[in-house]
Amino acid sequence: MKVSTKGRYGLRVMIELAQRFGDGPVMMDTISNCVGVSRKYLYNLLTNLKTAGLVRAVRGAGGGFELTRKPEEITANDVVQTLEGPLTLVHCIDEGRNCDRIETCASREVWLEMGKALDKVLSGFTLEDLAQRQRAKCSKPLMFHI
Repeated sequence: MKVSTKGRYGLRVMIELAQRFGDGPVMMDTISNCVGVSRKYLYNLLTNLKTAGLVRAVRGAGGGFELTRKPEEITANDVVQTLEGPLTLVHCIDEGRNCDRIETCASREVWLEMGKALDKVLSGFTLEDLAQRQRAKCSKPLMFHI
């Protein structure tokens, strides 16, 4: 399983909004420049995030996008699953997709445990955690070597 650019860029967008939480709406151009995503692609991401209730759009002068909840209330799992859909490693553990070996397949237990671990890791990071980490990474002084 790979997380697509939709999931990766979407999480970066949400971290950017988390860093600016409380400062008012952030314009698309600002988000696009900070995250390095085209306006067209960003619009699609923000539309999906808005539909899921994770961001809201504010129209007019001073408008833009902002989180609908505090950054500590939104997890990486919320964002990634919104953009990627359910993070299922194999088809036999999807709801509604059955296999005739479900009751007798030991390897299915491996995929179920891996899925739980993935969910636990993504749920363990809030946007606030990630925004703090981003600030720390950006505040480190550059090292110049001659």
